[in-house]
Amino acid sequence: MKRVVITGSGTINALGHDVPTTLKAMAEGHCGIGPLDIRDVDRLAVKIGGQVTGYDEHSHFNRQQISLYDRFTQFTLLAAEQAILEAGLTFSGVLADRSGVVLGTSGGGLNTQDENYRAVYEEGKNRVHPFIVPKLMNNAAASHVSMQYNLRGPSFTVATACASSNHAMGQAFAMIRSGMADVMVTGGSESMLCFGGVKAWEGLRVMSKDACRPFSATRNGMVQGEGAGVFVFEERDHAIKRGATIIAEVAGFAMSSDASDIVTPSKQGAARAIAGALKDAQLNASDVGYINAHGTGTAANDKTECAAVADVFGTHADNLMMSSTKSMHGHLIGGTGAVELLACIMAVRDGVIAPTIGFEEPDPECAMDVVPNEARNVKVDAVLSNAFAFGGLNAVIALKSA
Repeated sequence: MKRVVITGSGTINALGHDVPTTLKAMAEGHCGIGPLDIRDVDRLAVKIGGQVTGYDEHSHFNRQQISLYDRFTQFTLLAAEQAILEAGLTFSGVLADRSGVVLGTSGGGLNTQDENYRAVYEEGKNRVHPFIVPKLMNNAAASHVSMQYNLRGPSFTVATACASSNHAMGQAFAMIRSGMADVMVTGGSESMLCFGGVKAWEGLRVMSKDACRPFSATRNGMVQGEGAGVFVFEERDHAIKRGATIIAEVAGFAMSSDASDIVTPSKQGAARAIAGALKDAQLNASDVGYINAHGTGTAANDKTECAAVADVFGTHADNLMMSSTKSMHGHLIGGTGAVELLACIMAVRDGVIAPTIGFEEPDPECAMDVVPNEARNVKVDAVLSNAFAFGGLNAVIALKSA
């Protein structure tokens, strides 16, 4: 099987509008969660989120483009531009045919839906813009990236709730490893921080009104975020031949289904995905130094994840570092795994372990080294990124240092 490496990365999220800014914020334990600036926020019980601030769509796109690009698509295109520029690739000829894009999202064009439902039902309008359907469809971002960069190979969108990005990146990895493609642009994006998006999540009663404190005994729920993370995955020999800088190696991937409950996570399902990723990457438990946890800040998720990790890693679990960067950028739902992969890259490339900020008091059922509140400088050679979604859909990616 062919080996797969990462040669480009890009992001826009609550911590920063690019990768260097985001990694600096993660290393410093900066919190990007704050008061929401959205329409009708006074009607919400939850008024905080990991919102992208200082962003003006008119600074990046013209009026015609804005009529086609929902906020989640805009974020994707900006992150993709960064990633492809860093990779130093131009897609033409055979390479264009052997390159594609697989992205994850859960809500897709939710801002567009929210705006137009309001226009029709609240304001009584009888017509909407003719491009509303192509603007709100979940595959809009993937389609626009493929058109922007002439990616003529496999291109599609994965929607598996909170595991969407990891599932998308796993598919991209598999395509290159199997020889189906040489280069894949992959990752995910989300922008659900609109009135309808937050109000719907309020109904689940899993949202915190003040902060995201994963693994802490005082935690009281998750906090939504928004943004995008996009990467260039490339066949290793192809990257070496053209003299590309390799950021990290994608070593393995696994997925599983709990097949048990639509919202309650299963320790067994999560453990199967974790163990599967180790096996696929040909890693021993002792090879892994860090796990970027799903770590939502809900009691059910945190305790289940810690139990699954303990089952798979046994005594080595005591030597593992496992943090949740959702404490800083919020839960990007379908885009979250892509932004979290940046923390994994920072760990294997830079030797910096992102912290779990907001940690106040240990939870006896989460007896892990969660890197509380401050980053660490530790050399690690292999890491895992966990994603466990509603519907019992689990996806775990393994990275190794380049």
